[in-house]
Formats: sequence, C-alpha cells, structure tokens
Amino acid sequence: MDESTLLRFKGYLNTRSLFKTSCLPDIGLTELNSEVQWKGDDFRCKNQRLGKLVEEFVFYQLQQKDAVKWLTENLQIQKNRQTIGELDALYMLDNQPIHLEVVYKFYLYDTLESYNEPLSYWIGPNRKDTLCYKLDKLRDKQFPLLFNNETIKQLAEYNIDVKAVSQQLCFKAQLFLPYHDSEVDFNLVNEDCVSGFYISFNAISTFEALEFFIPQKLDWLVTPYNDVNWQDYETAMARIQKDIEAQRSPLVWVKYNETKLIKCFITFW
Repeated sequence: MDESTLLRFKGYLNTRSLFKTSCLPDIGLTELNSEVQWKGDDFRCKNQRLGKLVEEFVFYQLQQKDAVKWLTENLQIQKNRQTIGELDALYMLDNQPIHLEVVYKFYLYDTLESYNEPLSYWIGPNRKDTLCYKLDKLRDKQFPLLFNNETIKQLAEYNIDVKAVSQQLCFKAQLFLPYHDSEVDFNLVNEDCVSGFYISFNAISTFEALEFFIPQKLDWLVTPYNDVNWQDYETAMARIQKDIEAQRSPLVWVKYNETKLIKCFITFW
C-alpha cells in the first residue's frame, strides 16, 4: 500500500458509523473495528472514485477476518443483457450468508431550509445529495434487489438461498456543521462523525489571515496533517472561486497554527 493510499485508508478507518442503531427495517449495521492487521503490500487500489475506493477498503478489512469466506463483490444483476442493479458484496460469516451495502458520505447541516424530518437537514455540499434520499434508495431499491428473480437466478451458482441471507449496511459519514452554529440535532445520527465545519464563500474573508490546502477528491478521506503545500489566502481563493462559479463546494484544510488544522467546506450557497 503506497503512502497516499495508506493515508486515505487511515482516514477511512477514523470515520465513524453514521448510525448507532439500525435506520432501516430488517437491516443490520456492520461496524468495523478501526484496528486492522496490516498484511504488507497486498492491497492494490483499483478505483479512482471515492465511493468505490471506500468499498475496496471495507472489503479489504472484512477479508482479514478468519470467520469470513468471501464470495463476490460488485455483482451486477442482469436482465435481457441490461444491468438492473448491483450487490456491493456477498460473503459468508460463520456460515451465515451476508449481503452488504457500503455507503460513505459527506453531509452538511442545512440552515437555509426548514424541514419536518430531522434527518432532512443533512445534505450534500452541492445541495444535490441528501441523507433521506440515500436512505430511501437503500430501502426501496438497493436492498430489495436481493429478492429480484434475476438475482435469485444468479445467486444459484453460489448455492445461496436468498431467504437465509442477512442484509447488512456499512454507512460511514463525515458531518460538517455551520461555522459558529452548534444548534444541531444529534438524536438520530452519531455526533462522533463531525469532521469540521462549512462556511459560505461570501463570508470567507473571515479566514483572510489563515493558510489553506485544497486536497484532491480522494484525499477528502484524509485527516489533515502539516506536511503539505499550504497556500496563502489570495492564492487559495483564486482556485476556490473557479469551483464556486461552477456551483461546486470544495473541501479545504484550514491552518490556524501548527497543531490546529481543520477540514472545511466552502459552499457556493
């Protein structure tokens, strides 16, 4: 595992589960230990998309367990030569078949809108993705796919009876709070997922005296550290403004001093 992948893996390990109890009917929560026995250089990153990279980390971690017998991953379900969905992972745990779905998200606590449902306040940095939308998709599409007739046919080659399968969810998230606003409801989500704050680009002059680092998307996983190429305010803002004009909210690291480094989304809204 190269150094950059190792840092991403450690950031993934440090990310807590978003829920402490099951958020979906009949679906269990898979909580993976943050301690992993390294097996040398046997991990090879295959994907350059953040969500898929996290899946690889989860699979790698599970495969270290003696009680796990791996069956398959990213199993595409086909009907009439068209893909109708995908099962993230299938494996045996102590002779119990498991269907696992993996989710890793970045959510901000919205202050622009008011909602009846507490979970609705958690939205993606570009206001397109929401926690409630993801939960609905898991409940209505991703987990029911196991019981589709086409899935049942494909699982026959693994000698799996879908009625015996335990469905599990691994849902990790980094949460970001409004700058200087701590009135957030944590009754339904894990407060340990808080990873930083967010601030509107319109108010970014608040940080004029600070230094910035703009990580690439895969490094959104990484816990901030000092040994990077920090930029002054003017240099960083020139880059950030391009994202803002394209209605993208970039993640940055903000350096207050040698020991205070914080993740921050700078939003276009």
